[in-house]
Amino acid sequence: MVRISALTSALAMWAATAAAAPPCSSRSTEEKAATPQTPVAPSSVTSSANPIGTAPPTTKSGSSGGRYIMYFDQWHTAVLPNKTMTAGITHVITAFANSSLFTTDPVGEYTPFMELDKVRALFDENVKVSMAIGGWGDNAGFRLGARSAESRALYAKNIAATIEKLGYDGVDMDWEYPVSNGADYKQVPNDESEIETYPLLLAEIKKAIGEKELSIAVPALERDMLAYTPAKVPEIDAAVDYVNVMTYDLINRRDTASKHHTDIKGSLAAIDAYIQRGFQPAKLTLGIAFYAKYFTLQDAKSCTEPIGCPLAPAEFENGTDANNSGALTFEASSFPVVVHTSNLKPSTDGSCGGSTGFTCEGTTWGTCCSKWGFCGITADHCGTDCQPSFGTCTASDAPAVKPLADSFKEAFDNGVEDVENGGQWYVDTESSRFWTWDTPALVQRKFTEIIAARGLGGIMAWSMAEDSYDWRLLAAMQEGVKNMGSAN
Repeated sequence: MVRISALTSALAMWAATAAAAPPCSSRSTEEKAATPQTPVAPSSVTSSANPIGTAPPTTKSGSSGGRYIMYFDQWHTAVLPNKTMTAGITHVITAFANSSLFTTDPVGEYTPFMELDKVRALFDENVKVSMAIGGWGDNAGFRLGARSAESRALYAKNIAATIEKLGYDGVDMDWEYPVSNGADYKQVPNDESEIETYPLLLAEIKKAIGEKELSIAVPALERDMLAYTPAKVPEIDAAVDYVNVMTYDLINRRDTASKHHTDIKGSLAAIDAYIQRGFQPAKLTLGIAFYAKYFTLQDAKSCTEPIGCPLAPAEFENGTDANNSGALTFEASSFPVVVHTSNLKPSTDGSCGGSTGFTCEGTTWGTCCSKWGFCGITADHCGTDCQPSFGTCTASDAPAVKPLADSFKEAFDNGVEDVENGGQWYVDTESSRFWTWDTPALVQRKFTEIIAARGLGGIMAWSMAEDSYDWRLLAAMQEGVKNMGSAN
């Protein structure tokens, strides 16, 4: 699961010096007019649980009985939806606890970013709250925990003790990714032994937590499904209560040509891949992204379709960010704002930008506010998309480009729907940026063309408060859940 900073909300999990956008896991051209076809579920797989589209009994939370899951991250807590907007949500997953906390004896101390009673107060009665462990770039603890029978037993015992102590209803394992292809893929070789040890770790955790819920977050790109082999998926399926498929970040900075980051066609392909590998459809949860992604095109003027336009290299040979891509959440701070610099205060923690109210001027962190919302003095901070309203942008390699927020607003207002593939896109020819994101209409299509068509068990989103500009995607999800229940 990706982490996105509060101002420009770029996908990130790094420390304050990290300006690199991870591969996530998020156009002025003609619209495709092909009529979408309703997919047919694979005949070899049947669902044994209550998928969201099969009219199970109504719960106290007001949902139709399927899972309606919302990730709630520690970087987005300033603007939260009211209880009318969160009505129907059945599961909340707070993110993140560091994976290394659970490798030691005694267990490391985890303090939730918000007290659980306050989290529960944001939602319906009887909402289930789980603790997410890991996230993008946090692999070390998982690797140690999975390594041996002894390490797995300790890891599971520590998780069980922590969620019992803190009052969680479950745990979400967000290992990105077992075997690897994660953030450190250029530095750490893939470890194929984790194909065997990952299911064993999950089984040990489930045994330790008992009736509490165990969920996992899994990638949508087949190239990252290294641990999810047809031989091992049945073991994983047996160990977990449900699976959150991150059906977004279908393009990342390792790609060389444009495509949608969370379209219907790509999302459906990911779901089908997991079903074919052995997951029960009713255990799968479709993912929605509350953020857009952008990539720099080699030739924006010739990019007249969303698929296949050559991209400028988005990462260097060592895997670090080349500052040619990123992401923006659907928050007010992602759009153009009038900044009253006299009201800004010097940063106290290295963060900067509109959501923080901090400037980098007069700090020891560095005077440039990067596009990710961190102060520093490197080219990553002072170069492309540096935020001049919250510091200085003086690096010699900083090109004069359209501000990121202005480009995003242009895309947001003029986006084109690729009807055939089910994705929204836009090319800003002035800044050579390709934008890709989801819309309420496309979210509604996903309910019928993916969730109902495949008999899935629910829908989830990363991450709740990243949609705070006008809550349009959250509202679309809520409506879709209600419609699924009433249609059956």
